[in-house]
Amino acid sequence: MAKLISKTYGDALFELAVEENKVDSLLKEIGVLQAVLKENDEFGKLMTHPKINKDEKLQVVTDVFKGRVSDELLGFLTIIISKDRYQEIDEILSYFLSEVKKYKGIGVATVTTAVPLREEQCKKIEQKLLDTTNYKSMEMNYELNAALIGGMVIRIGDRVVDSSISTKLNELQKDLLKVQI
Repeated sequence: MAKLISKTYGDALFELAVEENKVDSLLKEIGVLQAVLKENDEFGKLMTHPKINKDEKLQVVTDVFKGRVSDELLGFLTIIISKDRYQEIDEILSYFLSEVKKYKGIGVATVTTAVPLREEQCKKIEQKLLDTTNYKSMEMNYELNAALIGGMVIRIGDRVVDSSISTKLNELQKDLLKVQI
């Protein structure tokens, strides 16, 4: 259900951004908005508090954001609150950001290795991903997991390339267990 809500509202915001030719400006605004909302946990509690009525919540949003964000984003926040969907705002904004990245041809990759990579290795991996995918640019995220032993795991969306030593050892173990003597 939450996925359907985030898709519905995220698509509406994305379509508005494309129609108004404000994809880049809304992308920046939403990045800042996410950071502000993350830092101010009390604001979220206020917006989801059951004893505060919608009109008061709408007034707070208008007082806080009017003149600081675009009219489109303020209108969007107003709709979210008036439809009692504020509790899904993180998912909605994340969905919007993923749609913008698709629209702009930006891939998001997570590379997990057992040891930290050097700068030139990171650049080679990014270039290889650009060469083998249809993305125009890549947003790279690097993680460490010593359990991999060596090699790496690359995740782009729902696609995974696992060339880690731990996976190869597990596959070898399964193959050896299948052998009958």
